[in-house]
Amino acid sequence: MNKLIISGRLTRDAEARFIPSGTAVMSFTVANNTGFGEKQKTHFFDCSIFGKRAEGKLKDYMLKGQQVVVEGEISLNQYQKKDGTGGASLNVFVNNVELMGSSQPKGNETQKATDPAEGDDLPF
Repeated sequence: MNKLIISGRLTRDAEARFIPSGTAVMSFTVANNTGFGEKQKTHFFDCSIFGKRAEGKLKDYMLKGQQVVVEGEISLNQYQKKDGTGGASLNVFVNNVELMGSSQPKGNETQKATDPAEGDDLPF
């Protein structure tokens, strides 16, 4: 069995597209911190959701900085860089994603609260 559960924050807004077969794919990257202080490290996981879930409204909530918990299958993608050295990336085929904390869809930004003392209508 191959199962991974990670929590972290999105490093960018999710991107949705259709692959040539017509299947919808939503891609995003999750940054996950481990360790403390000087020994803290950040790991980046490239995540993909396929099918109907990639077409839904979830994309509107998958914004940079949003905290998420992702469950899926992990695979290691090894490649050769242009300079000839080897590289690798961790890819997650997402089975489930859960939004943590507050989230708002695009276009519903909260209005900045104003300090009543900043206005001209002071009560004294």
